[in-house]
Amino acid sequence: MALLETLVVVLGVALLAALAVVAKTRLFPLGEDEEPREDVAEYIAMMVSVLYAVVLGLCLVSVWDTRSAAADHVQDEASALHQMYLLADALPADRRQPLREAARTYAGHVVDVEWPVMAAREPLDMSGWRLLEQLRRAGEVEETAKVPHQIAAQEVLAQLGYVDDARRGREAAAQERLSPVLWAGLIIGGALTLAFMFLFGIRRSATHVVMVMGLAGFIAFTVLLIHQLDSPFGPVLGATPDAFTRYFE
Repeated sequence: MALLETLVVVLGVALLAALAVVAKTRLFPLGEDEEPREDVAEYIAMMVSVLYAVVLGLCLVSVWDTRSAAADHVQDEASALHQMYLLADALPADRRQPLREAARTYAGHVVDVEWPVMAAREPLDMSGWRLLEQLRRAGEVEETAKVPHQIAAQEVLAQLGYVDDARRGREAAAQERLSPVLWAGLIIGGALTLAFMFLFGIRRSATHVVMVMGLAGFIAFTVLLIHQLDSPFGPVLGATPDAFTRYFE
């Protein structure tokens, strides 16, 4: 979601809240001899706000940790793959080009094929794992190869293990979702927080409108932020394939 769309949503929610305040003031005006219920409303609103702040904190920490872990897996995978590419120079001459081509093909598959799939929150197929198997075979050498070549092949195999682990972590991060229980807490808590704002018996409707608009807009912004971070490979705040494109242009 682009910045302009986010602003439109936030302002839309704020305006809806303002209309609700105006409608409440017009339909249920505060009587001349009716005392504001600010003491009771303040206590209830404070308790709801504290509980909602806890839910917001849990949601933000959860989605941010998932997004950070996804970015770390991408960097580790690309770095290990690049190390394999460089180690091709230490292999026998007939194994160098196949390993480099296999590394380039794998990196291109991750960027061009898998990344849009992960951004769309869809599961990956087995094609990436088959390319990884081709990468393993490309780094193998004969048992009769020279000792330096065998040592290089063992290091290639070690780096392949790092690629494998990072890929598993990347796939797992792509399937991570914020708990439906926390989403329910976000929506219900936000609605309650706004609803309790109507308990304040503020006679100056303009002040009430500004307060509710600000609160509604900020809640909408926070929920949108959590929604964007909940997609670890999304187009706005998700991890990017820059590590692969930097190493394998």
